[in-house]
Amino acid sequence: MAVRGAVLVPVVALGLVVGGLWWWAVLRLALVPEHSGVVEGAVAAGGWGLSLLPVHATAARRTTRASRRPRSDGISDPS
Repeated sequence: MAVRGAVLVPVVALGLVVGGLWWWAVLRLALVPEHSGVVEGAVAAGGWGLSLLPVHATAARRTTRASRRPRSDGISDPS
């Protein structure tokens, strides 16, 4: 359980830093566009593009015939 918490803290910190950079770029483009450059545009467009990814989609869980539970009587058919 301690390992999970140790991994979670850097991930959250990285997310906050990247999110802060994105907001900085977007606000700079909106408030002072004459002083904004290519970097701000790239950061803002990249963050917006990442928001379009379907991160909620996961692969369907598949079951095979070999993974079925044995029957309740516990006797298998030799045929």
